[in-house]
Amino acid sequence: MTETKNENAQPVLLPGSTIGILGGGQLGRMVAMAARSLGYRVQVMDPDPSCPARFVVDACFEGGWSDARVAADLARGSDVVTLEIEQVSLSCLDAAAKYAAVRPGRELMRIVQDRILQKNWLAEHGFPLGEYRAIETEAEMVEAVPAIGGKCFIKSARGGYDGRSQVKIGFGDATTASEAWKLLGEKPCVAEQALDLEKEISVMVARTPGGETRSFHSALNHHENQILAWSVIPSSIPADLEAKAQKIACDIAQQLGLEGLLAVEMFVTRDGRLLVNELAPRPHNSYHASERACVTSQFEQAVRAVCNLPLGDVSVVQPAAIANLLGEVWLNEDGTEREPRFDLALAIPGVRVHLYEKHNPRKGRKMGHLSAVGNTPEEAVARVLEAEKLL
Repeated sequence: MTETKNENAQPVLLPGSTIGILGGGQLGRMVAMAARSLGYRVQVMDPDPSCPARFVVDACFEGGWSDARVAADLARGSDVVTLEIEQVSLSCLDAAAKYAAVRPGRELMRIVQDRILQKNWLAEHGFPLGEYRAIETEAEMVEAVPAIGGKCFIKSARGGYDGRSQVKIGFGDATTASEAWKLLGEKPCVAEQALDLEKEISVMVARTPGGETRSFHSALNHHENQILAWSVIPSSIPADLEAKAQKIACDIAQQLGLEGLLAVEMFVTRDGRLLVNELAPRPHNSYHASERACVTSQFEQAVRAVCNLPLGDVSVVQPAAIANLLGEVWLNEDGTEREPRFDLALAIPGVRVHLYEKHNPRKGRKMGHLSAVGNTPEEAVARVLEAEKLL
């Protein structure tokens, strides 16, 4: 989609170099697999020594998201350090930066890690947002909810993922503003006005240290209980809206000085507005289908971007969809484990199974995903959902 070329000469890290990844979950695993295919060595840092990436990397450093000492150890043996989770502390990034380039950089991460800072930065730079309020006290919470219509989502300023650290108000339940404040630990948060949505989309942008920028075609996303259920590339939104989404995403990446990947989640409202929801400076669940849909996957593009290689072609060669496999698939109603029928799912034309080698399935935990291709986006979605049912 949107593309710009390198503006200045920067060192290129060729295959044979070592990439350090802060985080060894499924995203780190899939980036590592792409890096290994390109001939790079890979090491990760993660709190879990048996994390999903452990089985495909050269070394795994055990350390939490605030463990600066371990982050420094990872960086000492790396030529570049990147990340797969935005909860990594700034102290870890600073410690790693003493020994290797860290991409994306500290200032971008400082802004993105805090929803208040992120929303304010987007607003100050003129990007379209739904109405929101930054909340620091219970009194501000009580005042904010009616001010933005009474029906809203309350999200913790820091942390939270897949619907965690979020509370809904005005959706038919009896949760009050004061109760929401207490449920979120009486800490800073953001109140976002509930919008009348037609679609949810995302745009993935890659940018190298040299300034080359390239964005993927937008993905159409469907959420259930605030967790992505399925996604498809391309999104099939109208061409004028696609062009607008691409420009917004690339402008954000440029103004943040991105080095690496940035997923820009957006809302399409029923009255035709395109609004930015959130930013994720890493590979993103909604672009897992890029492995099947595009010439270059998001995972290979992440490697190319942080190593300052020429970015890959992001053309869509065939529509592809993914469906997340949560821990419920592995559990009976009484909580005992069962074996999902992957053989039946794989009998559907164009379907593949992608498992993350996670242990201990639990409700809401992403254990893997299914992918499917089709002649149209609708066919790809139909196939992946049919396969999911057969599990």
